[in-house]
Amino acid sequence: MGAGQGTGLGAWAELLRVSALFTVPGDALAGAAALGVRPNRSTALAVGASLCLYEAGMALNDWADREEDAVDRPHRPIPSGRISPPAALAAAGALTAAGLGLAARAGRPSLAVGTALAAAVWSYDLRLKHTAAGPVAMGAARALDLLLGATATAGRAPASAGRAPASVGRAPASAGRAPASAGGTGVGGTAGAGRAPRTAPPSAALRSAALLGAHTLAVTTVSRREAQGGSTAAPLAALAATGVLGALAGRRPEGGPGEGGGRRGSGDRGSVGRSVTARRTAPLLAGALAAVYAGTAGRPLLHAALNPSPPLTQRAVGGGIRAMIPLQAALAARGGAAGAALGVMGLVPLARTLARKVSPT
Repeated sequence: MGAGQGTGLGAWAELLRVSALFTVPGDALAGAAALGVRPNRSTALAVGASLCLYEAGMALNDWADREEDAVDRPHRPIPSGRISPPAALAAAGALTAAGLGLAARAGRPSLAVGTALAAAVWSYDLRLKHTAAGPVAMGAARALDLLLGATATAGRAPASAGRAPASVGRAPASAGRAPASAGGTGVGGTAGAGRAPRTAPPSAALRSAALLGAHTLAVTTVSRREAQGGSTAAPLAALAATGVLGALAGRRPEGGPGEGGGRRGSGDRGSVGRSVTARRTAPLLAGALAAVYAGTAGRPLLHAALNPSPPLTQRAVGGGIRAMIPLQAALAARGGAAGAALGVMGLVPLARTLARKVSPT
């Protein structure tokens, strides 16, 4: 029995897999980065909604698997008697309601995406988990989580974007003197002074969502044999997918926000200079983070493929869960948000420390 397997709060921490919580905030931040928009208040609401819905899925998962766990994992909170089945189900319902409430505060589009996410979570745990559609449903849930962050952020972006030109618009007189040196249409000229920064539509986040969803699908496929082991094909397939996804995550999208498309036309020499710097450094950072992702997920998958025992298969699943953080960071950097990418990576040591006390699987 590990450190997280005691009674009371320790049992709830184990049931809710709190060490895996650090893999959640990066979804919304990667979604915002895909639009070329800085995180805002609605992004924070999306993160809160994601955390609640993620934990709801964890509680519901163990409630639905309580009979199976009584045989394969009798040490878990419900079969061991430390948490009752009604309490776990009530927690899943309450967390789902809280998550949808937070999504609603971010706007109707966010509530629609959050509702689809909640439906995917409950469908997976109650009906699809042990079917061929199970991994697909879980991958769709992660993809929807990233889209929730993008949708929420986009809902607030016009207001924040509208405030930006105000500071530029306060200088029409000086802007009027600029054409002598700037030609009137270049950087700092009046033609660009009143324009709001361009942002990509929410659909621009679909590419990042697809990559994160594909990784989740691969890890979920491996997890279906983590208690019994014996599968070489699943870890090998996931290892191949990791290589492809790492290569794609490290590439800069053509014409997307990562190329500065969402930050041009602001009429500010300094912002253009920062945009040029971001365009040059973002691909390097994205590539480095994608390599970290590939190593984090790939190493334990290779070990599980060579020796598909339950312990190594469980380590491969845990590695795949932890690898979501550098993957999210790579996607954020790919969108030009280097600061958000580094912030997401700052969660890695916290996740690693807590994983020693509470298993993420």
